[in-house]
Amino acid sequence: MSSAAMAGPDERAKRMHDRLAGVAGDEATLQLMSDDIAAGSELTAAFRAIDHPAFYSVTLKNLFTPATNRDFNVFADLNDYTATVIGMIRDDIAFDTVLSADVLYTGAAGLGLPAFSMTNNDHYREIEARGLDLRTALVRDTQTDRTDLPAAAVAGVMSTRAAAEAFFVAGTNRAMLRFTLVNHLCRDLEQLKDASRSPDRIRQDVTRSPGGDSRIFMNNCVACHTGMDPLAQAFAYYDFDTTAGRIVYTAGQVQPKYFINAENFPFGFVTENNRWDNYWREGRNANLGWSDTLPGSGTGAASMGAELAASDAFAQCQAGKVFESVCLRPPSNDADRSQVAAMVDSLKTGGFRMKQAFAEAAVYCMGD
Repeated sequence: MSSAAMAGPDERAKRMHDRLAGVAGDEATLQLMSDDIAAGSELTAAFRAIDHPAFYSVTLKNLFTPATNRDFNVFADLNDYTATVIGMIRDDIAFDTVLSADVLYTGAAGLGLPAFSMTNNDHYREIEARGLDLRTALVRDTQTDRTDLPAAAVAGVMSTRAAAEAFFVAGTNRAMLRFTLVNHLCRDLEQLKDASRSPDRIRQDVTRSPGGDSRIFMNNCVACHTGMDPLAQAFAYYDFDTTAGRIVYTAGQVQPKYFINAENFPFGFVTENNRWDNYWREGRNANLGWSDTLPGSGTGAASMGAELAASDAFAQCQAGKVFESVCLRPPSNDADRSQVAAMVDSLKTGGFRMKQAFAEAAVYCMGD
């Protein structure tokens, strides 16, 4: 029998704390956790470790920071995106609203921080530099109260300054969709290619004969753009102003970036508004598990974010990331995969409370 399998409550308590908080627990906390484990109250033990400030400033920040930049850099500064994710998890806000809710976490008043700003990250950088306890330093607010964005522009973390700076800057706004899929559905476009969907919403900038060969478009380009372009239309009114350093939203006016390189194929789709449609509800990507309670189309980023977050793929992605973060390995066998499936069910039926998923993963892996 392995030493892990023979580990007693003390060893399991230590391992659980190390993995959840990323730091060693104090003697008193570890003893309480050991007692919990010995009494069969493993989840209680896990939540004691989750209450450590490092769970928020280290574990959660390291897990979600790569989602805030194109390089997946785990060392990027705390920002409004990561602070909001951390706050939502801390306060047990349903995480399937992370791409749609009017929510924003900022530093509490009275801490002597630089004022929250739409044009720089000084506020959040100071929170991190001073090592403030995120259990108390972050307070819940709304983007409509703290920014000049209208309610129609707010779409959870997608409308934060950090997300806009990374994914709305320049380009065609397809990046926001691509990185949202990677970070929140654990799927890149290559995995979602489906040439069976209609190409009627592919924009003019996509040439139908790359290098003079239409077969390349028909066999490669079309498979991504058929689903991507009608979804990315939700972002038609967004941009990032690099001079001002802030997100831009032009209600009712499509950003010029949606019309660049129109001469590539003048007969392509011309974006007139921010209506989106999910062409992936049919075809091979129906297996992402789209919600039967949503229509699969709408206007604006928030309703599109809700569409993505209501999918089975979103829940599976969150559970899988938590499992790997806590267990220090991806699911690798039937037992692991069953555990992830149980965590998915728990998220869906338990209000999408991410701390619960962390606790369940820690209990499962505490004997590793």
